[in-house]
Amino acid sequence: MSTTLTIPKLEMSMSEGTLAEWKVEDGAAVKEGDVIYVLETNKTARDIEAPTAGTLVHKAPAGETYDVGTEIGEIV
Repeated sequence: MSTTLTIPKLEMSMSEGTLAEWKVEDGAAVKEGDVIYVLETNKTARDIEAPTAGTLVHKAPAGETYDVGTEIGEIV
């Protein structure tokens, strides 16, 4: 079973966010709670943690801005 990673809504007015940096390489193993990427909004930058353990698969490049809910990766 896999877990889809999407751009989360961190603020009420948030409609998009920038995937600033992947902290874990594509194909690497992660543990629940590991910081896997940095998400920037117009107000802040936040470290986003893995919701589960598994292998991280990148589905979107860093440095781009995405709408809330856009799939950016998966943990398999």
